[in-house]
Amino acid sequence: MPHATAATSSAGHRPRWWTELPLIAVVYGLYSLGRLLVHENIPAAVENGLAVLRLEKALHLNAEHPLNRLLTEHASLGVPADFAYASLHYVVTPAVLIWVFRRRSAAYRAARTWLMTSTLLGLVGFTLMPTCPPRLLDARHGFVDTMAQYSHYGWWGTGASAPRGLSGMTNQYAAMPSLHVGWALWCGILLWRHGRHPLVRAAGIAYPLLTVFVVMGTANHYFLDAVAGAAVMGVGALLTRPVMRIADRVKDRVRAVLTRVPASVSPSGSTIVSTGCKTSAGERIPGQRTTSADSGAADPTAAVGSAAAASDDAPAAAR
Repeated sequence: MPHATAATSSAGHRPRWWTELPLIAVVYGLYSLGRLLVHENIPAAVENGLAVLRLEKALHLNAEHPLNRLLTEHASLGVPADFAYASLHYVVTPAVLIWVFRRRSAAYRAARTWLMTSTLLGLVGFTLMPTCPPRLLDARHGFVDTMAQYSHYGWWGTGASAPRGLSGMTNQYAAMPSLHVGWALWCGILLWRHGRHPLVRAAGIAYPLLTVFVVMGTANHYFLDAVAGAAVMGVGALLTRPVMRIADRVKDRVRAVLTRVPASVSPSGSTIVSTGCKTSAGERIPGQRTTSADSGAADPTAAVGSAAAASDDAPAAAR
């Protein structure tokens, strides 16, 4: 994704963490709140999930069932997969973002904008197309909820990957698109593009593939959900530069409004009353007291008179 990871630091300086952290927190908070506020239309979500399943069958795509059976029958695979689904999404993504911030600061702003834009696009997808994940379909469709099956191994409950008792705080019908896959693809591209060590670049390839395996094997997403997650990241990458330009224009306008000072108004607290004007030589302000030296310098006729008197007194003193 060259459009989203190129060095595009318009400000020309390293981003500051004390401004970045609140921005990321606000955007993620809005995203999480938006997911919760989206009305869970369960019948529509179930119908959309079945429609995705029918489309995959028409396209002869059926990787979910064999992967789900593999994780269901082998706890040695199912338990780590559930741990990966419930944690890596929230650990690896911030870690990669911090890594780019510290090591590749020239690419950080574009990477952050790409991630945020794509996340908000995913929220639009959840809103327009609530989708029931395979694990919540009727058992006759052949899927097993591995999160519920292995819930006694982890911190999550039987309702979702959220901590026990908090499943009601999540929107379980937000399967389309899969941002687990989308965020993993974002991490992989950044690791591949900016990593120097071969192991880092290898992780950039392995992590998105592992995520696709996990989300399908745990019956949390369809294959087409994963495709949609990748597509959302692609659209987000294309929108990164326009979004950054708009943000720069808004920032410049706000800065101009905040720093504009009317030219006709003196700054408050200033002791200058002339507004920059200067008095001409010899000009006096009415009522101003002057010293004798100033008076002499200001009145040339008095100076001439004094000189004449001095010349008259000189011969008298000589006599």
